[in-house]
Amino acid sequence: MDIKAKLRPFYVAKLLYEQTDEEHYLTLAQIMEQLKKEYGISTSRGTVGDDIKVLQELGVEIEVVPSTQKRFSLIGRRFDLPELKTLIDAVESARFIPKEKSAALVEKLGSLTSHYNTDKLIRNVDVENRIKADNEKIYYIMEALNDAINASKKVSFQYFTYNVRKEQKLKYDGYTYVFSPYKLIWNGDYYYVVGYSEKHKGIGNFRVDRIVRCPIILNDDAVQPPKDFDLNIYLNSMFRMYNGDRKQIELVCENDLMDAIIDKFGKDVKVLANDMKSFRAIVTTATGPVFYSWVFGFGGHVAIRAPEDVKEEYAHLVLEAAEAIKKAQ
Repeated sequence: MDIKAKLRPFYVAKLLYEQTDEEHYLTLAQIMEQLKKEYGISTSRGTVGDDIKVLQELGVEIEVVPSTQKRFSLIGRRFDLPELKTLIDAVESARFIPKEKSAALVEKLGSLTSHYNTDKLIRNVDVENRIKADNEKIYYIMEALNDAINASKKVSFQYFTYNVRKEQKLKYDGYTYVFSPYKLIWNGDYYYVVGYSEKHKGIGNFRVDRIVRCPIILNDDAVQPPKDFDLNIYLNSMFRMYNGDRKQIELVCENDLMDAIIDKFGKDVKVLANDMKSFRAIVTTATGPVFYSWVFGFGGHVAIRAPEDVKEEYAHLVLEAAEAIKKAQ
């Protein structure tokens, strides 16, 4: 038996995979024609029929429609069309995936269905001008971090920021961070790694796309998280993964803002009555400019009631913003 004869069942499976679906079929004659045209294999109807039975025996879901010419289609796929559409939307919308990588991933996802469904995978999600990360090494960075997490090892890496000329600049003049990674988190538009930072002597996080190159996995065992560390509590107390001091804060919110409070802090947020038009929310969160900008975004419909030092810091930032507007005129 020559090699092409041995490969014939696989070629039949490939033809069915690429050219058939729930709405499109191939007859035995068409399969024989394609085998001859594309792979130079001459065969018979009975042989192709036997190949299809072998594939069915292996668990390949092939539908057979009885007629004057039996029609065959591959109906069992790892991903249904709606699932592929959802995955493509996620890939194209994900800001942390560079543009070129997005295009390559979408193309690979498109190959998981028949040629006839390719046009149906053209999405109408408005992502054409979406800002994308430009760190092409992000896949390798995430893979190294994931390996370190699984092995409970420390990693070392450098981190960058942008200067006023939009150039990448190593943070702290090229300081090498030593970090014990615990979890990779997709938060907002970015991936973050959460863990113990040697520099900050505590739990912190870094944006994955801002890591300069693939982290080095060290031989040192990772610092274990504190016994009372709860990742969900940590994440719920963060504002866009901002590393600020976490404090218990009492907010006074107008009644129609309950959706916004639950969206941010979850359904378990502690809520108390205030008056007929407002309620109080007790939250534990990271304070700082990111949190204050969130409060300010409600245009006075959310107010900080306590603690006093947080109220004063917020008021000071608002006054500074007002002064900056005056100076810019």
